[in-house]
This record gives sequence, C-alpha cells and structure tokens, in this order.
Amino acid sequence: MKTKLTKSLVAATAAMALASSVQAADYTLRFAHFWPSVSPIHKEVFQKWADQVEADSDGRIEVEIYPGSTLSKPPAQYEAVINRIADVTATVQGYTANRFPLTQIVELPGIVKSAEQGSCVIQGLYDEGLTTAEYDETHPVFLFTHGQGHLHTTDAEIRKPSDLEGLRIRRPTQVVASLLERLGAAPVGMPAPESYQSMQRGVIDGVALPWEGVHSFRINELANNHTEIGLYSLSFVVTMNKQVYNSMPEDLQQVIDDNSGMAMATAAGEMFDEVDAMGRQDAVDAGHNIITLENATENEAWKPVLDATIEGYLQDLEDKGMPARKVYQRAVELSEQCQQQS
Repeated sequence: MKTKLTKSLVAATAAMALASSVQAADYTLRFAHFWPSVSPIHKEVFQKWADQVEADSDGRIEVEIYPGSTLSKPPAQYEAVINRIADVTATVQGYTANRFPLTQIVELPGIVKSAEQGSCVIQGLYDEGLTTAEYDETHPVFLFTHGQGHLHTTDAEIRKPSDLEGLRIRRPTQVVASLLERLGAAPVGMPAPESYQSMQRGVIDGVALPWEGVHSFRINELANNHTEIGLYSLSFVVTMNKQVYNSMPEDLQQVIDDNSGMAMATAAGEMFDEVDAMGRQDAVDAGHNIITLENATENEAWKPVLDATIEGYLQDLEDKGMPARKVYQRAVELSEQCQQQS
C-alpha cells in the first residue's frame, strides 16, 4: 500500500510540474490569418515566427495561430487586432479601404518584380517613416508583398486589354479595381479565400492573383487560362495589438522586436516566391494555357491604361493632401535598389 501511495504521489507531482510548465507563459498571443492551415505561408512563415518567438522568450510568450479565417473574417482582421479579438494578425491592408493609401502605392504597376524585392520596398518605406503614421492604432511587426499579380480565367484568353471587356474578375483591393475598370473588366471585390467557390459557381470569370494565391486557394483546379502580366502586387502586414505589446516587459518586447522588420519581411517574400513557382508549375503540369506578356508595363497595348491608373491614384491622394508623389518616387528608387539586392 505504501508503495502504491508513493507512486501516486510521484505521479501527482509530475503532473503538477507538467501543468505548471504548460501554464508558464506570461502572454498568450492569438494570431489570426486567412491562409489555409496546409498552405506553405502558414507553415513556413507564420508558424515559424510563432515558434521562434516562443523559443526566444523561453516559453514566456505562447502563440496560438488561427488560420483559415477561423477567428475573424479577412475584411475584419485589422479591426480584430485593434479591438483585441485577436492579438496578432497577418492581413491585407487594402481589405480595410482607405486606411493605408500611401502603403498601397506599392500595389501600382511596375513597383514589384518579385515578392522578396517587393517586401524589401514596403518594409523600407515603413522603416523610413514614409508610411508609419498609417499604423498608429497597432504595433506593426513586419510588412511584405506577394509577387506580381496575374490574370487567371476559366475560358477567356487575355492577350490585350479588349479581351477583358465585360469579364467579371475578382479583385483584392480598390487599387486593383480601378486598374481593372480602366481595362474594361467588371471587378468583383472579395477576399482570396472566397475566389474558389465564386469561380465554381460562375459568379466570376476569373481572378487577379499571384501564382502563390492560385496554389494556396486551389484556383488551378478551375482556371485553365493564365496571363502573366504583372499588373499589380498586394501589400500585407503582420501587426500586433498595441496595448498588448506596450504591456510587455522590455525583455519580451525585445523578443518581438528581434523577430520583426526587414529580416522577417525578406523571409516572407522569399517564401512567397517559392510558392509562386509551385503555383506556376501546377499549371504547367496540368497542361494549362499560359500567356506571358514580357515587360507589360511598357507594352504599347497596356501601357496607356497602366500609366493612367498610376497617375489617377497619385493625383487623388495629392488632392487629399497626402505626399503621394514623394512616396511613389521613393518606392521607385527602392524598387531598383531592392532588385539589385535580391
């Protein structure tokens, strides 16, 4: 009986120690995003960030990730962080209309050549203070872009602007909507996770997405025509509730800071470029029709519309008193510098 009691006490002590270690985190951060849990972006960027933060803090920061819009729908994720429904999010700035107009300058044609290079540009603009004021309500961790956005359709071949006439094309943000409208398409606003079902039901004829999005959201199962044109890119931010960050002691703030900024932006961009390659290879393996328009921003059929979109966007912001041309000029400079570095 004594032996059984001793074993029971040992087991109970071990269980208490295990429970204590499980409950040791001083902060538990709920991280919400809209990518599927099986996507490389979730596994290789966000989960690795979470694991590194937990390791660097010796377990004092725990990160619970909620992929697939399970904690908050894509258009509401930035507000969810402000209101502390989530503590951290990875979201699209353009899903919150008119909140990040200077940041979204990187979405204009010709700025982004690849995700790694584009992420360098957008993080650089933030680090230099040119877009910082747009994030006063949260604590940004890092910013990034996906690669060039292309057109993917079920039936239509798109080689020139007139081929888009009347096509219902999913667009991610108002910047891209303006571009598609000028090209004659009928843009339909929706977050990327809704694209598959909308194409399947015939609600839209195609999507504007990078190859990464085609891979992550299984668009290659439905679209068999692809026009590589580099019309735009999309800006993203991983950001944190400001009050939660400010409540942390300096050493834990330093853990967050050490896993922030340009290094993380570059890592995210590199992964997006890898998944771009996967998405394109999916289409090649399936025997899809891939139309590549080299240097489309200078293509005589497309250039007038692209230039008009850039000018219209910048002038609209200038009319509202924003230094759009200054930010655009710096974005162009950073585009060249980051291209040389990548």
